[in-house]
Amino acid sequence: MTTDLTRLPSRGSQGAFHVVVESPRGSTVKLKYDAALSAFTLSRPLTRGLRYPFDWGFIPSTRGPDGDPLDAMVLWDDTTWPGVVLPCRALGVLQVDQKRKGGKPGERERNDRIIALPTASPRTEHLRTYQDVSRREREELAHFFLTAVHFEDKEARILGWEGPEAAERMLNTQAGTGG
Repeated sequence: MTTDLTRLPSRGSQGAFHVVVESPRGSTVKLKYDAALSAFTLSRPLTRGLRYPFDWGFIPSTRGPDGDPLDAMVLWDDTTWPGVVLPCRALGVLQVDQKRKGGKPGERERNDRIIALPTASPRTEHLRTYQDVSRREREELAHFFLTAVHFEDKEARILGWEGPEAAERMLNTQAGTGG
């Protein structure tokens, strides 16, 4: 019997939320967990020269407005592997909208990204909110997300940033709706 990673609990001990890593830091391809196969599959290569700056994945047992589990990027200086589950805390949310999948022209949907830190990350424990991350690094992250989908039919736009409270609201609203 295999475990469906999308159905793991969204939260672990002491209120931390889980992030299942799909594409690790440094990856030049976007990997996606396929629950039907219980395996990671190739979603697409990234734009030439682009690499994931941090571990990228999803929060299990959630579902965002786009129908997929909530997305999360884990800011830290280490690299893991696909399938690793990281207990995390939120720094904030990068608000993104894009063309609705299969929608009519002009229809858009939110596809926000939670920006998180592992709870066991002593070198970044001083960070409490996205505002503690330099403006330059925030701009680079926003640019990464736009560049990563530039050749896809998504027409992504950055709407702004919100703090950890917004991430917690997303988690509390979307928990238990995934799978």
